Formats: sequence, C-alpha cells, structure tokens
Amino acid sequence: MIVIAHLSDIHIDAAPRSRRRARAAMDFLDSLAYDFDAVIVTGDVADNGEESEYAWVRENVLSSRHPVLACPGNHDRRDTFRRVLLGTEPPAPEAPVNQVLRGDGFVLALCDSSVPGKDEGFLEDVTLDWLEAELARTPEGTPVLVGFHHPPTTLGIPFVDGIRQFGEDRLAALVRRHPSVTALLCGHTHTATATRFADRPVLVAPGVVSMSKLPWEQSGDPQDYVYRDEMAPSLAFHLLTDDGRLTTHYRSVPTA
Repeated sequence: MIVIAHLSDIHIDAAPRSRRRARAAMDFLDSLAYDFDAVIVTGDVADNGEESEYAWVRENVLSSRHPVLACPGNHDRRDTFRRVLLGTEPPAPEAPVNQVLRGDGFVLALCDSSVPGKDEGFLEDVTLDWLEAELARTPEGTPVLVGFHHPPTTLGIPFVDGIRQFGEDRLAALVRRHPSVTALLCGHTHTATATRFADRPVLVAPGVVSMSKLPWEQSGDPQDYVYRDEMAPSLAFHLLTDDGRLTTHYRSVPTA
C-alpha cells in the first residue's frame, strides 16, 4: 500500500498566520504513527517568492521525517525556489523546476507549470519532453502520479478557470500515450476538487492557507471569494493499493 500526503498553497509570508497553518499541517503528518511514501506540495509554496519565505519552508516543511517534494506555483520564483529551497543551481536562467521521485512501486513526477510573471499556467516543451522521458523509462505496470500547480481543465470557479493551465492539449496527448499515468495531482484552486482530464482523474488538494468560496457560496461582493480562518487547513491523502486502485481522502487539520 502506497500513501502520499498532498498539500498545496501554503503561501508562506512574513505573517505568523500562514506559518502557523503550514506548521499545523506538518505537525499533524509528523504526529501520525505512519511513514508516508511521500509528501508533496503542489505550488504557491511562498507568497512573494522571497528568500526568507523559502528558508522557513526548508526548515519547517522539507525537514519532515517523510520524503517531501515541492513544485512552483504562480506565486513562486523559480530561481529563488531552486537556490534556497532545493540548494541547486539552474541549468539555464528561469529553467523550469521539474523533479521526480522513484519510490518502491510508484513514480511521482512533479512538473513546473508556472509562467514567470503571470498567474496562469503552461507546461513548456522542455517540461513535456522531460516528463515523456521519465515515463518512457518507467517499467510497464508501475503507476505514475503526475503533479503540477495549475489544473489543466476548468473547474466551475470562474476566477480560477481564468488562470488555469493552458496549452493542455499537448499534455492530454502525452497522457493518453502512457497508460502508466494513474492520476494528475494539482493545487491552485484552494478547494478540494475531483474531476477528469484525458481519461484520468484530476485530484486537487485543498488550500492550507485559505479555502476558495464556490460561486454559490459568495455574497456578490468582489472581495467575498475566500474562507480564511472559518476553515481549517486541509490536505489530501492518495492511497494506491496493490490491485491498482487509487483512492483519495481529504482531511481537515486541527490547529489547536
């Protein structure tokens, strides 16, 4: 049995609130008497892309006893993300930050869907080529979970749909060529969501820092689009069983 904990949108800044909520999520995971196969954070790790924000994440999130993997979102800065959070130098200026974890019986590929200077997402050709190569060298029958920040399809939330991942037909064609792709994991929406894309499940992690209001939850005030302290930090658990079944559980995290 493979279990992956999935966090997204922690938006760490200088204020105590974001750090308190992210720390509550990590304390919850670390307190459980279970060794997760991986913990992933699908983007918007920092709120402003500053060195101090990534330094805090490195010390308080990546320091978990579980393997932790993160990818950038639209609030992140690729250069600072790579240098401070990962401790590596880019192969080229503003190169996408793509990472793979090859675990016992599964592969986790995190792609960089961020577009420097923009809120919407797009998978660059170099990222799709990288993903294709990682899938090609994965043994047949090994499940692959592909993650990124921006969902590649609309979700019925107009604001988020306007800054989703575009150019998605290229990703769809790639996914359909590789039956080993079991699901697509993402964030960006700040609400737990499940849908389908390219005949695969799309599983969106809820926000840690806040929760988006769905259109029918909003009052009509343009500022009334998010739950802050009314909703607890939340995360997802993705469970892969030996028979190939994928099940996702969503959990709110106690903050007291």
